[in-house]
Amino acid sequence: MKRTTRHLSLWMLLATALLAWQTAMARDLPDFTELVDQAAPGVVNISTSRMVERQASPFHNFGDQEVPEIFRHFFGDRMPAPPGGEPGRSEERQSLGSGFIIDEAGYIMTNAHVVEGADEILVRLNDRRELQAELVGADTKTDVAVLKVDAEGLPTLNLGDSDDLQVGEWVAAIGSPFGFDHSVTAGIVSAIDRTLPRDAYVPFIQTDVAINPGNSGGPLFNLDGEVVGINSQIFTRSGGFMGLSFAIPINVALNVADQLRDDGRVSRGWLGVMIQPVSRDLAESFGMDNTEGALIADLDPEGPAARGGLRAGDVILSVNGEAVESSSTLPRLIGRVSPGSEVELTLLRDGERREETVTLGDWPEGPASAASRQSEEPASARLGVAVEPLQDAERRELGIEGGVRVREVDPRGAAVQAGIRAGDILVSIDQNMVEGPDQLAELVAELPEDRAIPVRLYRDGRSLFVALRLTGG
Repeated sequence: MKRTTRHLSLWMLLATALLAWQTAMARDLPDFTELVDQAAPGVVNISTSRMVERQASPFHNFGDQEVPEIFRHFFGDRMPAPPGGEPGRSEERQSLGSGFIIDEAGYIMTNAHVVEGADEILVRLNDRRELQAELVGADTKTDVAVLKVDAEGLPTLNLGDSDDLQVGEWVAAIGSPFGFDHSVTAGIVSAIDRTLPRDAYVPFIQTDVAINPGNSGGPLFNLDGEVVGINSQIFTRSGGFMGLSFAIPINVALNVADQLRDDGRVSRGWLGVMIQPVSRDLAESFGMDNTEGALIADLDPEGPAARGGLRAGDVILSVNGEAVESSSTLPRLIGRVSPGSEVELTLLRDGERREETVTLGDWPEGPASAASRQSEEPASARLGVAVEPLQDAERRELGIEGGVRVREVDPRGAAVQAGIRAGDILVSIDQNMVEGPDQLAELVAELPEDRAIPVRLYRDGRSLFVALRLTGG
């Protein structure tokens, strides 16, 4: 009996300690109630409608029933028409998103993709008023849009400084996932300065805050109730939230929004270069100690970089003293400088650092040229390729003075290991212009072994560098 009593007392002691620990832990967790109470009135629900052409539907197994709405979250505007619908006819398509008020005069910020192609935009406020909105402007490169409603004295949100964000700090989102107004979710900042494919101008904030369709365009808050980002997209394989959410930093969004309000468009600096990352082998071939910087693979012959004396093969290390940590950093640094402004660039050329001053242009929409076809002979056995000369018209089209086309690649040779393919146009090897097939063989014969050599080539009308390594034997 005494042993049972002793065990019971021990369990009670442990339970008390556990309860005290849980209470302490709960006391340390953030309380979002005050934040939500103050911020919710400035968050809006955005619904859009547009007319789209009805498509034939492959979903015949639903009979006369409506196609389940869940499919629309996967297929979006590619969602086929319901069974029985008549192809070719127009129908109204609706979508939902979120936004927030940045000016009491009626200016609202959201994502560009939320309102893209909309014929009508309706904004529902926290007090249930519904107002027609006008699109002031949208920038697809940063996915930021500004709307205007005819109202005054609207509740606005406090805007913070996204540069002060730190990985691990708590953040919260308010939005309308799946149309459920003013839903609140919370989490932490998982990473900052995150680069996503096709989004070169945005250093995204990554969080684990639950974001779903309808949250897009809504605000991301810090614990002080300040907006630090616009919830923009998620990474998902299921169509729903999987723990990876991305927000546009508010500092980036505000710069875009100010230009949209003032000019109706966004102007950003343009250097006129095609860039690629510096791999380890390329870094070795250029005599670099690390893989930082952006390698210029090609230049617009009429662009600012070409006029400023930059060349293919230069590695841009910094812009106005700010380090180019990777190739994805360069578009952001250049894009945030006004066209017509001068930038000081630190370059690596032929193994030596140098400074160049370039006057930026205005970002154009555009280009890319394609390469053509055929001619003749010899081969470089050491490189493992058979090549043929280029016609003058092809060289003029690509804007190059020399070059040879790769006709065949030895699957066991050094070229295929470097990623060179049949159809590629070799422009230079180890910074030496390739003038023709015979001269290529001479260049290759002089190349050192067991050291990475930079090779510049054209592929599908685009210029890039690869690192070639010849081995003995």
